[in-house]
Amino acid sequence: MNFILHALSDFIEDDCTFSDLYPSYYYEGRCPQSAELLKLPRTPMAEAIASSLMQYLATDDGFHREGKMYGILLVQLPTGEQRILKAFSGLLNGNSVVEGWVPPIPGREQVALEEVRTLAELEAIKQEMITLKQLPEREEYETMCGEFELRLQQMSDRHQHCKHQRHEKRQFFCEMLTGTALSATLEQLDEESRRDGIEHRQFKRQRNAALQPLKQLIEAADTRLRELKQRRKELSRQLQVQMHTAYSLTNFAGKSLSLQELIPSGSIPTGTGDCCAPKLLHYAATHCLKPLAMAEFWWGPPTNQDKVQGKFFGACAERCQPLMGFLLSGLKAQEGSVKEIYPLSQNGREEVCLPIVYEDQWLIVVNKPPGLLSVPGRYGDRQDSVESRLRHLLPNGMGITAVHRLDQDTSGILLLARDRQTYGQLSWQFQQRLVRKVYEAVLSGLLTTDQGVIELPLWGDPQHRPYQQVHWQYGKPSVTRFQVMGIEGNLTRVEFVPLTGRTHQLRVHAADSRGLGVAILGDRLYGCHAFASRLHLHARELYFEHPQLGETIHLQAQTPF
Repeated sequence: MNFILHALSDFIEDDCTFSDLYPSYYYEGRCPQSAELLKLPRTPMAEAIASSLMQYLATDDGFHREGKMYGILLVQLPTGEQRILKAFSGLLNGNSVVEGWVPPIPGREQVALEEVRTLAELEAIKQEMITLKQLPEREEYETMCGEFELRLQQMSDRHQHCKHQRHEKRQFFCEMLTGTALSATLEQLDEESRRDGIEHRQFKRQRNAALQPLKQLIEAADTRLRELKQRRKELSRQLQVQMHTAYSLTNFAGKSLSLQELIPSGSIPTGTGDCCAPKLLHYAATHCLKPLAMAEFWWGPPTNQDKVQGKFFGACAERCQPLMGFLLSGLKAQEGSVKEIYPLSQNGREEVCLPIVYEDQWLIVVNKPPGLLSVPGRYGDRQDSVESRLRHLLPNGMGITAVHRLDQDTSGILLLARDRQTYGQLSWQFQQRLVRKVYEAVLSGLLTTDQGVIELPLWGDPQHRPYQQVHWQYGKPSVTRFQVMGIEGNLTRVEFVPLTGRTHQLRVHAADSRGLGVAILGDRLYGCHAFASRLHLHARELYFEHPQLGETIHLQAQTPF
């Protein structure tokens, strides 16, 4: 345990300060017994600790071989000291147990022998399937099919030409001959036609006779492939059931249940229980460690546009989210529950961990932290957002609706309406471009010009969302004014004023070579490779006309970087 618990000083400096005390995300779930919503935050400190772990991973090529989730858990010992746990999902370079990292959840060793036997059989199945797919007769069959098809086409072309000549001859002889001479000539032409038909049928029989043995062998191989696939599926399912029955998770109430008991529906995805969050929380619960904050991030080669190295993630909807309620159960029974770390406003009402910049009976404006969605996403693991938090925790908050959006990784001023009428009036101002927005960003390089206007049409490829690109045919017009604010070493601080509001507009206008050609610091999606703990883009100012008061509102949120 001494090698697994790490001191805070191993990850952050003792005098390190955090300007934003508000969590950017909550790992949450409902207690199976009380149905109470339990939460564990991802705080700026947790993100800073995770960023230090990223710096460590970046020094060793061994962590770049395969992309996976990594996580840290800030915990408090019974003595009051704070320590750090770190974990990886699945296997690390083929190993489940690595010194200094949280071990896998107990249970795997109970099925170790069965797992070895099953994996060996699965490997044998894999090799046989490869052999069957690479059968030499498959290539021979394709080659012969191509040759026969070419010869058949040549024959058909020749027969078609002869048919056309016979047709012309029939017309000619019908005009020139009569009686027996005409009949004999037409019979001769018909005989030529019959010979062509016989030749065509004989060639097809010859082709079928040559191809049939190869075809039968290939069909037998395909039948065997289907059998092997079914066997592989059955073996994998059996092993997963055994593992899910053996895997035992413990929560902070001291209760232990198997994965099979926790998700009795039978549709447990492969890898459930091997993710960072369950491993970290189980270890903390079984070692009397109080969790304070957690952060998970992706490291290594990306798997798709979403899995970007260094990006923070919440609990996955398929494997982790269904376990959160159970894993967090018992936290409130501990002395000094997790809820104590959530800030309260002066009047005692929860501020839902969002700094409120302006508020009245018609609208509310917050300073959105990076990493938090503006509105709920489409899937279950992307429901935490500014809009959902305000709706859930503010009195009469169910009608609150975001008038515009900021990217998840962008911080700054976000405007929300409290009722439908106000929402409609503010939306109209955005549509008519009557709202003025000012952003501040740090670019990961130097610019050759101090100010200007960027005009590039942007298009989002449906196959690669949320990535946007410049597309002159399908793109929508987008315009941005920019002004350099200063140079900081090899970085450039820039003020952006978007005149249109396209998705990722400022990020593409900065990164694309036809724009500024320098990505925003921390924007890994658009090519920034420099290390940064966040996207350095902040919505600093907002000007709009108050729909009820009729006066111009100018709001500001100090840039946090």
